Amino acid sequence: MIKYLLSISLILVSHLASGSCIRHASGISPASAKVISTISAQVKRAVSRMATTPALPVPKGYKITGRIGGDLNSDGIPDSVLILKATLKDRLENNGDGKTVDRNRRGLIVFLGMNGQFKKVTENLNCFSSENEDGGVYFPPELSVEIGRNKLYVHYRHGRYGYWKYTFRLRGSDFELIGYDASNNTGPRIDRQVSINFLTKKRMERINTNASAEGGDEVFEEKSNDISLEGLARLSQIENFDNLEEGGW
Repeated sequence: MIKYLLSISLILVSHLASGSCIRHASGISPASAKVISTISAQVKRAVSRMATTPALPVPKGYKITGRIGGDLNSDGIPDSVLILKATLKDRLENNGDGKTVDRNRRGLIVFLGMNGQFKKVTENLNCFSSENEDGGVYFPPELSVEIGRNKLYVHYRHGRYGYWKYTFRLRGSDFELIGYDASNNTGPRIDRQVSINFLTKKRMERINTNASAEGGDEVFEEKSNDISLEGLARLSQIENFDNLEEGGW
């Protein structure tokens, strides 16, 4: 089950603020990066300069649920990210309303554009929960994967409750987690915001002190501190984004 915004940022900040050394979470596999063979594929049709529809290979047992185009390595050539979903039949389950839902997990593959071809640089096929996970008293947050400013973003939007977002930067054949941002909201009012830069090892927190604020009239108390960090989490090694709040990276 997906953990939600109110718990994810509180637990994350408490561990970072305590100065605990960030090493490996239960959601991340051993430190050495997974080596992935490169695969090339011809571009079928260019939709725009930074959004392409390439004929790319899909692993057996998965289907494509989304494609994202953009420049991830600052070379001006469009790259492509495939969002995949497993197709295991035993993950089709009945929910609380008696409706059959697809609980298969999701993942992604990243391809870089090179000389009219696309070469796979990294993959993580099961790091995202199903969009049909039971949200309990809350609705499940909406996941989006985006490319902007030569970075890859994993963004969870939780409606009136806020959002949380992970920022990755390409390095070698993998993507390193370099930033985390979260906002706890009550409707239009921002109650608390956290921003962590894993490159500078700085955390910034803003807490609204105006309990009667209705949105736009918040009064924030700001504080910042250093965090303890050993290495950066790699996209290919994150077993489950739901577990990133459980104590480390």
